[in-house]
Amino acid sequence: MDLAYTKAEEEFRGRLREWLAAVLPGLPAKPSPDDWPARRAYDTTWQRMLYDAGYAGLHWPVDAGGRGATPTQHLIFLEETEKAGAPYVGANFVGLLHAGPTVAAEGTAEQRARWLPPVLRGDEVWCQGFSEPDAGSDLAALRTRAVRDGDDYVISGSKIWTSHAEVADWCELLVRTDPKAPKHRGISWLAMPMDAPGITVRPLRTLAGSTEFAEMFLDEVRVPVRNRVGAENDGWRVTMVTLSFERGTAFVGEVVACRRTLDVLADEARSNGRWDDPVLRRRLGRLNAELRSLWRLTQWNVSESQRTGGVPGIGGSVFKLRYSGVRQELYEAAAEVLGADAFDMDREWVLDRLSSLSYTIAAGTSQIQRNIVAERILGLPKGR
Repeated sequence: MDLAYTKAEEEFRGRLREWLAAVLPGLPAKPSPDDWPARRAYDTTWQRMLYDAGYAGLHWPVDAGGRGATPTQHLIFLEETEKAGAPYVGANFVGLLHAGPTVAAEGTAEQRARWLPPVLRGDEVWCQGFSEPDAGSDLAALRTRAVRDGDDYVISGSKIWTSHAEVADWCELLVRTDPKAPKHRGISWLAMPMDAPGITVRPLRTLAGSTEFAEMFLDEVRVPVRNRVGAENDGWRVTMVTLSFERGTAFVGEVVACRRTLDVLADEARSNGRWDDPVLRRRLGRLNAELRSLWRLTQWNVSESQRTGGVPGIGGSVFKLRYSGVRQELYEAAAEVLGADAFDMDREWVLDRLSSLSYTIAAGTSQIQRNIVAERILGLPKGR
């Protein structure tokens, strides 16, 4: 692992900082968290600005519409945009960080030409249709069925925790195409148009009051066979590619955000007198060490990705497992610093504390991550 940046990489960082300093002051105010059409417009407008400036899909292959930048340059991009307070990917999350990279890695030339440019320009938004109500953390236990009928699949079933379904144009959808096969087989990865007849979306309100997730019900929805990414019944392998991106680089910017939050948290403690508590100071110091270690682990994962051709490896599970816990601990510390104000929903960090509770579940539960680490990294036998 090389922790030093090259001259070219530092020059790239400098150009990026100059561009961010020029464009960020002109951005409009962020819309209300409850106004999803406005949030989509805000997020896709920022994505178009990135596209026009040459920063969209920075690390995607050139033949997929990206710039072919190295994983290290991508890491610099994520670090600098977060430090500058630039908009997060928001509604573009699934398309940019999950579906898009998967199509780039596994899709046909026709699929790449159809789906990748609109993602990069911010013209189309994707949602994720993986989890199901009865499957729990066992993604391979999905029951949504797709029956082949000529040139279409006819799909019936339901999904839950469907990210950004309210404003999505497309859904990366996992379906069972061979119910007789073992559960990790017989699964296919489809791109489903969200305006197809038979789709019902019901928003789910989280503990923090947001509705970025939804239930989705599918009643004989027809999806063309040409929308399948990968071979029929090979969807589990394709999904592992998707999840490697989700766990490998999707949370990088959030580590930078957490480090910035920790700095502000320490300043708050100094101003309200809680800094005098040695237990709190030790807690904040340990969190600082944890976040610095996670950043080094991120650099290691990026170096590994660069060595293996750009697809994140299973080291992303180590990162995801620890980051989930550290994020919760950070906002528990924030509640301690805020004292009685920790119950004031208008105060900074209160909603973040509530949302942090989901991180040990989202993108694969901590139990699942431990199994991956045990079996695929440590070589331990599978549990029964």
